Amino acid sequence: MGLLCKLQALLDRTRAVDFLAPLALRLYLFPIFWIAGTTKLADFSNTVAWFGNPEWGLGMPLPGLMATLAVGSELLGSVMLLFGIGVRWVSIPLMITMLVAAFSVHWQHGWQTIADPKFCLFNCGDAVDAVNRLAKAKEILQEYGNYDWLTGQGNFVVLNNGIEMAVTYFIMLLALFFIGGGKYVSVDYWLRRKFGPCIEKA
Repeated sequence: MGLLCKLQALLDRTRAVDFLAPLALRLYLFPIFWIAGTTKLADFSNTVAWFGNPEWGLGMPLPGLMATLAVGSELLGSVMLLFGIGVRWVSIPLMITMLVAAFSVHWQHGWQTIADPKFCLFNCGDAVDAVNRLAKAKEILQEYGNYDWLTGQGNFVVLNNGIEMAVTYFIMLLALFFIGGGKYVSVDYWLRRKFGPCIEKA
């Protein structure tokens, strides 16, 4: 028991730097949402069209409003995550954005980002079909292209575009919703120290 207690005490000492976990989550998520928001904003008319079109888009009502809310959440949210301002509050619209993306855009493609029928959770038929198409594409490239050069920076894959990444980001945001922006390197922490418990807990 003495050794176990010492090991536990040693483990507990790492809590002195527990702010590193929420900081890492925030710094990881910042460029993801910033790039997503700026990409939508750069071609906003097509973004609105994609939100509203029921045939090749999302078929959402009020597409202009929905696109504006999505872009605003991603751009403002990414900056708030970066600086640790209102982290728990801004996690909410960003989680909603991820749920909308998962169920309206990615759900039909199954779980995986990269198609692999050996590890698929649902919609496995699509993954099998993707692998068959990939094999055919490699066969064509090996016969008619410089395959060694083409694969010099990595292997070809089929982007399955499933819910995997949207769910991953949702879980990261969920963690931030409960733990906040962390100590020392978030604005929330310093605001709370200055103004007291009515300010969001960092």
